[in-house]
This record gives sequence, C-alpha cells and structure tokens, in this order.
Amino acid sequence: MTSLDELVHAHEISIRLSFFVAVFAVMALAEILAPRRRLVDAKLTRWANNLGLVALNVIALRLLFPAAAVGMAILVNERGIGILPNTGLPYWARFVLAVGAMDMAIYLQHVMFHALPILWRLHRVHHADLDFDVTTGARFHTIEMIMSMVLKIALVALLGAPVAAVVAFEVLLNATAMFNHSNFRLPLALDRVLRLVVVTPDMHRIHHSVEIDEANSNFGFNLPWWDRLFGTYRDQPRKTHEAMTIGITTFREPARCDRLPGMLSMPFAKKNAGYPIGRSKASG
Repeated sequence: MTSLDELVHAHEISIRLSFFVAVFAVMALAEILAPRRRLVDAKLTRWANNLGLVALNVIALRLLFPAAAVGMAILVNERGIGILPNTGLPYWARFVLAVGAMDMAIYLQHVMFHALPILWRLHRVHHADLDFDVTTGARFHTIEMIMSMVLKIALVALLGAPVAAVVAFEVLLNATAMFNHSNFRLPLALDRVLRLVVVTPDMHRIHHSVEIDEANSNFGFNLPWWDRLFGTYRDQPRKTHEAMTIGITTFREPARCDRLPGMLSMPFAKKNAGYPIGRSKASG
C-alpha cells in the first residue's frame, strides 16, 4: 500500500463517520430552511424508522463483512491482484479510474434492480418512502445492502482498486446520496450548473416518481454522466416537483411504507413485483 492508503486505512472509521454526520447535519438543516416540497408523513416517525433500518444494516454488514470492501482492497494491493495494479499507471490515475469504474458499476446495478422483478422486490423498499428527504438516501432493505456489498467486494478485487479510492468512493456515495435525496430547494440556475457534475435533488427526485417512465430515469447516485451516456436522463418531471407524487402506487399506507416492520416485510408482500424497464403501466 502507498502511504496515502495506509493513512486512510488507519483513520477509515473516523473519516466515514465524520463525513456522514457532517453532511447529514447540513442537509437536514437545509431542508428546514429551504424545503422543496411539503411532506405527507410525520417527519419524526419516518426518520426514526428510516434511521432504524440504517442502523440494522450497519450491524448486519459489520457482522457479515468485518473487513468489507476496504479489506479486499488491502488484500489485492498487497498481492498485486486486479486490473489496475498491472497497468503501470501512476497512483493518481488508478485512483481516478477506480472511483469512476465503481460509480458506473453502481449505476448499472441500480438499473438491474429496476429491470429484474426479483431484485425490484428488494429495491422497492427504497422507492416506497412516501416522502423524499435526506433519510431516504440511506433507506435500503438489508438483503439489498448485503447483495450490494458482495458485488462491491467482487468489483474491488477485479479492479485491484487502491484502498484510498475505495474509502473515497464510499464517502462520496454516501454524501451525494444524502444530498440528492434531500428535500432542499436549490436555486434553479445553480441546479442547472451542478447537475453537469453531480446528481442534484431535483434530478434524482424524478426517479422517485410514481410514474413508471419517470422512475425508470435518472439512476445515478453520484455522477450524472452515466444517465446521459446511456440515455436514461430526464430533465424535469411531467408535473412540477411540488405536485408530483413520490413513492409506489400500490404501497401508500404509512404503516406499510414508512414503518420498520413494513419495510422489512415489503419484499415478501404478495403485491405485484414486476417493474421491468420500459413497462408502460404502474406496478408495485
């Protein structure tokens, strides 16, 4: 490992926790000072349940993957395994390529979780949130988080990604997910500029529409370029951001959508799980 990798590895937990707390606090305050939409469910109750799911996921991932993707990065770099260590590229280039490749992989994974009904059963926990705010960005079913971690570890091994790149990517992904899921009103002129380099709240909110064609757009979490490159970019919702409906048409009851027991059991509900890309009619 390089000295940067060693430094980042030594302070990984404090780096990740510091960025999470700081970005969460900033976006939570921004939502209060400049909200984009009126919330439809009780905020404190939603937050308690959404963050409860986050805590459950953290515990599950730590128990199942104590070293996680960073541990795999340490292993492959020590042994020179993977594509990037054998390219002869300088460290900075391997760092940038690793972050970019992991971000594109997350985009493609996200598309697959919409395209395959069995994966949509898991992912609809994220989309069934009746509101759209900073806590929505971390609200995913535990099984989906486990599957995502397995894929991330495999990708790190394939790439031979630097340790610092893995930590930087995860910090960026968490930070931008909280930012672009926030109920924050950005000035429209600033939004137009920012969405050239990062997914903004107005851009990603469209993805959480109950309208199928809108929900099957703007899959990016961090970089906005993949949506433009692969033809899934949508500039604005059919209705205004204030008037559009958030969530899934077949899951509208707060007790089932925004409470922890309902979220955990949602993948196993008998309601229609089909949500393939290109479907023309709404489905749960």
